[in-house]
Amino acid sequence: MENLEQIEEFKSSPELIAKLYQNSILKKYKAGGIILNENAYIRAIPIVIKGSMKVIRTEEDGREILLYYIKAGESCIMSFLGGMHNETSKVKAEVEEDAEILFLPIDKVSLFIKEYPQWLDYIFRLYHKRFEELLEIVNAIAFKKVDERLLNLLHKKAELIHNKTITITHEQLANELGTARVVISRLLKQLEDHGVVQLGRNKIILV
Repeated sequence: MENLEQIEEFKSSPELIAKLYQNSILKKYKAGGIILNENAYIRAIPIVIKGSMKVIRTEEDGREILLYYIKAGESCIMSFLGGMHNETSKVKAEVEEDAEILFLPIDKVSLFIKEYPQWLDYIFRLYHKRFEELLEIVNAIAFKKVDERLLNLLHKKAELIHNKTITITHEQLANELGTARVVISRLLKQLEDHGVVQLGRNKIILV
């Protein structure tokens, strides 16, 4: 995905695509860049053109948990809701892999909802997808063991980058799963002993 024309809801409205390009600002980010911080006011909505982002929730004690990924062709529904109600962000958005992102000002978001049904369809589809992903997170925390959640996260990351070699630290994995680094290191060693992964320096290979 490197242009808006590939987004399913936009294919029937070249006018909407033209308006989005005309009114948005394109920015490029390296992996690790912060797009949105918690408690910041939302002035524009990000639409990922290339690369991916991750949305994270941080607790008062500093612990973090990964909520979901935003891939090319998608946007952050949390930004839609917070921006339209002039509320501060409840989440942090960080670039997972080098990305190109269009930023559409909040006032245009509301205007496009009135003018283009395709834009509203796009928002509803994303809302439905994120709702299901958040339900998965709640279900995983409530009913799944950490080793299951860890392996699921590794597979998600591999699918995201289309590569079974994942460059990440144990600390980063622990943060995304909302647990301790020592727990992740122990579980990864167990997975390696069972032939599920191979461990390297800041690198994990899914076998």
